[in-house]
Amino acid sequence: MSESPRLVDLVQTRLDGFLAERGAELRGISPDLDVVDDCARRLLAGGKRFRALFCYWGWRAVSAHARDFDALVDDTADADLDALVSIAAGLETFHAAALVHDDIMDNSDLRRGQPSVHRAFAVLHGERGWDGSPAAYGLSAALLLGDLLLGWSDELVDAGVAVAGNVAAGRAARAEFARMRTEVTAGQYLDIFEETAWRAIPEDEHLSRAQRVIVFKSAKYSVEAPLVIGGSLADGSLAQIAALREFGLPLGIAFQLRDDLLGVFGDPEVTGKPAGDDLREGKRTVLVTLVRQKLPASAARVFDELLGDRTLDANQIAMLQTAVRDSGAVEQVERVIAHHLDQARAALADAPLARSARDELTALADAVTRRSS
Repeated sequence: MSESPRLVDLVQTRLDGFLAERGAELRGISPDLDVVDDCARRLLAGGKRFRALFCYWGWRAVSAHARDFDALVDDTADADLDALVSIAAGLETFHAAALVHDDIMDNSDLRRGQPSVHRAFAVLHGERGWDGSPAAYGLSAALLLGDLLLGWSDELVDAGVAVAGNVAAGRAARAEFARMRTEVTAGQYLDIFEETAWRAIPEDEHLSRAQRVIVFKSAKYSVEAPLVIGGSLADGSLAQIAALREFGLPLGIAFQLRDDLLGVFGDPEVTGKPAGDDLREGKRTVLVTLVRQKLPASAARVFDELLGDRTLDANQIAMLQTAVRDSGAVEQVERVIAHHLDQARAALADAPLARSARDELTALADAVTRRSS
């Protein structure tokens, strides 16, 4: 089995053990918390594990750890691998928390083909005939679960730092994790701000603002930060950490631009979310900004009136999708994705990183920018 699948297995094993411990704690408080435990386990039972993989390959890219993976796993005294797996599990737990909160903010019904957490709690409320509003209960319960997952992500990262062989390197990884949390939360706020305040912002600022949201809401958190956390844990040099950033940021931008296209055109059977979900949510993405720039004024006004209407039916979604395609914005975004992917690849070419890791990072770059979900 290659290194990446084995790493994913190690991370899942760490998560399973951690959740078993925390689930027992919850059940010890009250059996009514079983549903919270169940939701947490479902959220962390799968996924593409991109953040864990980028963290791992950032770690492996530093030459001190460029040795056979089997030897690393078999070396039970290798505290750094244990630290890395725990921190990677913490990243995945943080991601789960962010998804729960993101679905609340976006009022999303589905996540990975299943009811989003706040919807699942609302359904539970209705099925059991409890008092009050099912929707309000669902939002409150999901918010608390998201907060719980945030706390658990800290526990996992701190556990990893505690067993790191190099204390200073562990602290550097922890500091990068803290910076990532601040940046992604700021990016989330900017995202909802742009959705509501865009009419009060000059048109010539819309694109740069959409690009800023991409950087802080997704690019750093999805790719750059996990890479740097892994590289920092491995005590990477300033040059190595800089190389990981130079690779990670443009790749993270390309990653989110692909996500924006999938949010408009993705196959619900593959993405697990309704077709055109970003259109109903009114996301002011780079794609949407480019569409508005290219449409005639009258067509842009109609586009603005429909964008963000949560009652849009399938025909209206299809009409908006056609407008997006016909504007030429899709082709432009594809070119931007290709440009940023080229930037990322170029950053690896002469980077002071292990050759085997550079090859794996190149393959990961292709995977995250060409994905269909």
